[in-house]
Amino acid sequence: MKAKLLTSTAATIVALAFAASGAHAASKWDGADDLPTSPLACDASGAAAPAAAKPYDGGQPTNPPDKVGKEITLVDVPKLIGIGYFNATSKGMQDAAKELGNVKVTTDGPTEAKIDEQIKFIDNYITRGVDGILFAANDPVAIAPVLKKALSKGIHVVGYDANSTPDAREWFVNQAQFNGIGKAMMDSMAKEIGEDGSFAIVTSTFTTPNQARWIAEMQAYAAKCHPKMNWLETVEAQEDNNLSFNQATTLINKYGDKLKGLFGMTSVATPASAEAVTKAGLCGKVAVVGLATPNAMKPYVNAGCVKSVVLWNPVDLGYAATYVMRAVVDGKLKPGATSVEAGKLGKLNVVNGSEILLGPPFIYNKSNVDKFDF
Repeated sequence: MKAKLLTSTAATIVALAFAASGAHAASKWDGADDLPTSPLACDASGAAAPAAAKPYDGGQPTNPPDKVGKEITLVDVPKLIGIGYFNATSKGMQDAAKELGNVKVTTDGPTEAKIDEQIKFIDNYITRGVDGILFAANDPVAIAPVLKKALSKGIHVVGYDANSTPDAREWFVNQAQFNGIGKAMMDSMAKEIGEDGSFAIVTSTFTTPNQARWIAEMQAYAAKCHPKMNWLETVEAQEDNNLSFNQATTLINKYGDKLKGLFGMTSVATPASAEAVTKAGLCGKVAVVGLATPNAMKPYVNAGCVKSVVLWNPVDLGYAATYVMRAVVDGKLKPGATSVEAGKLGKLNVVNGSEILLGPPFIYNKSNVDKFDF
């Protein structure tokens, strides 16, 4: 798929500023969406101006059955099943369901990150009948019609990890604010390769919503805070381990000594990129920074080949999504709410109208990675 042009005024200004600073690409940033960006401050605080309150912009189910306090049956349809990240979110859902005692949740979905397959799974569960659908979208627009169909049937819909268009679900549990991820990623890379280093990105697809948002915010933050860093290229790898390894290897061979860093935008791409750097004998010469689960990165972190892994706790993300769904069904989370109680996680804040924020990103490194097991 061809790279998108940044069409919004804010994104265009950022892209032109990025290009004017000497970075590659005049008016595009492969893999980014074209929504407005809000880069954080360059200092350690990462402070941003307080956001204006935004009205609720989610959807609503049509005549949902009264299940307040009663047992509910949920299905979780992530982007794909069988990878460590979504195994972790699924575990969090089961932990929450056990705590709540009146929730049953099943994780089911495609074995490849293909939106058409994901839609089929959701449609099948609408037909079979469930009380709620949890999802992580492969494509925010393509998934919207089937989610709206679920809402029209009185089924509650809550997203996590990767959003749909807001009106296709009630709430979205956001693992960390996009600009926070953008700052953490760019600051980590700049620390490793220097302010004039060149980097490339291995992502999933250019339409995957969370990765497109992160990359857009990375661009905006780089233009503001690391203007001399040089972006070389973004490649798609479909959240496939072999393809991610091959794409990273191709970038290494293509750019040679010019390439100083690789970003992995998925829990598959990051360890695969680290493996490619390891196989090429370039540990310490090509930095790898990315989003991944600790267990997948421990060998590379402990070997000194990877210094920074940016993430959140995906177990907590699945746990939070389940508590949010229970609160919605019980009428405890309604449009206009400013927070929601989420069990052991305490009170989570509502942001951007219909998003529940899990918290800030976390940096895993050699000093702490062995403390986590997921």
